Amino acid sequence: MALRRDLLKRFIESSTERSLKRPLICGFSSISAPKLPGFDYEPRPYRGPSAEQILEKRKRFLGPSLFHYYQEPLNIVEGKMQYLFDENGKRYLDAFAGIVTVSCGHCHPEIVKAITEQNNLLQHATTIYLHHAIADFAEELASKMPGNLKVVYFVNSGSEANELAMLMARLYSGNLGMIALRNAYHGGTSGTIGLTALNTWKYSIPQGEIHHVVNPDPYRGDFGSDAHRYAKDVQDHINYGTPGKVAGFIAETIQGVGGAVELAPGYLKLVYDIVRKAGGVCIADEVQTGFGRTGSHYWGFEMQGVIPDIVTMAKGIGNGLPLGAVVTTPEIANVMAQKIQFNTFGGNPVCSAGGLAVLRVLDQEKRQTHCSDVGSHLMGRLKDLQQRHEIIGDVRGRGLMLGIELVTDRKEKTPAKAETAVLFEKLRELGVLVGKGGLHGNVFRIKPPMCFTRNDADFLVDALDYAMSKI
Repeated sequence: MALRRDLLKRFIESSTERSLKRPLICGFSSISAPKLPGFDYEPRPYRGPSAEQILEKRKRFLGPSLFHYYQEPLNIVEGKMQYLFDENGKRYLDAFAGIVTVSCGHCHPEIVKAITEQNNLLQHATTIYLHHAIADFAEELASKMPGNLKVVYFVNSGSEANELAMLMARLYSGNLGMIALRNAYHGGTSGTIGLTALNTWKYSIPQGEIHHVVNPDPYRGDFGSDAHRYAKDVQDHINYGTPGKVAGFIAETIQGVGGAVELAPGYLKLVYDIVRKAGGVCIADEVQTGFGRTGSHYWGFEMQGVIPDIVTMAKGIGNGLPLGAVVTTPEIANVMAQKIQFNTFGGNPVCSAGGLAVLRVLDQEKRQTHCSDVGSHLMGRLKDLQQRHEIIGDVRGRGLMLGIELVTDRKEKTPAKAETAVLFEKLRELGVLVGKGGLHGNVFRIKPPMCFTRNDADFLVDALDYAMSKI
């Protein structure tokens, strides 16, 4: 690991040195680096420990599996809407939203107000007592769901939501086998790690009756955008790899950790029919795609014209609060009444008040429409950028859930791993924070807070253009 970091550091340093000597590609980039859009906000002076001190304490007291972005890790001390500030007061455009979690904006005043007011009244009381916050939140959330998806279970994270959904599927169907997609990420718990299909996130433990089918990836998939051929693989797995019956099928509509891969059009409609005929239920993982982020629809599964039997959600539902949910039908929910099903913190008053405020802010500020408008503008500019830079193999996604896949050879689609690392550091220097995804870490994940503006989008593309012109 140390050798890899040393090689990467030397590669970055040599690339930077070459870029300083090399003339700019004519017409590709302005002479000077792009500047962040104006923002009328002054962060508070920071007087806490330095990045070096925090890193040392992390190494001493936190698990070694923790990782950080950047050669010199950022000490982020304040956030406001779509911007973050480091210990020196430097402002950054947050194009990753705390890993697709900050939906309304950092420290959105309405959400802070709701959390603070509830915190001052009652911080915690479980569901063994009555409290209006969880009931109000569940009612509002259920109103956003199509069909008969009307029963809500609150949990604390996306992993926990997917664990509960898998339990429901097995109890309701009476079957064990679950089907998930290759390249999927559904969590890192001992149960959901089996559903996840990226080796970088999986430990060598029993995976438990999980079948991973071919990913319907229009860019890298063997069958392009042919949904029927991908669906046939699901049927083949049921015919040859199971007793003929399954518990359920789970999928993200746009794979998040996997690199913003949008499923082939029409795929879910075909697969849902196959799975239901095999006795299984269909689960939509909306942990990253939900709440209007895709712009075209409130829920990602609506892009495929389907209604799932169970929907899981987290991240954007709480704008940073530890909050997740599972929504299902009354029929499926009834199976949970066979035993005691309880969650100490799920739907606690503070998180419920904050979650309800999130839903109302998204509606009041028309963030779904905003994601559609700004996302379309950003996608157009990124497509133009792709025409100018050979390193961009694919630009994909919807709304403000986009991915930029970098390759060294467009024909072979060879992952540009080293170049991605260099550009990642350069963007940080320019004041842009993006995510990385895909099995090889060669996809920039552009998933900012949903208050991200056209000016922010233009700055992001200009920064990418500037950085790529110098590599």
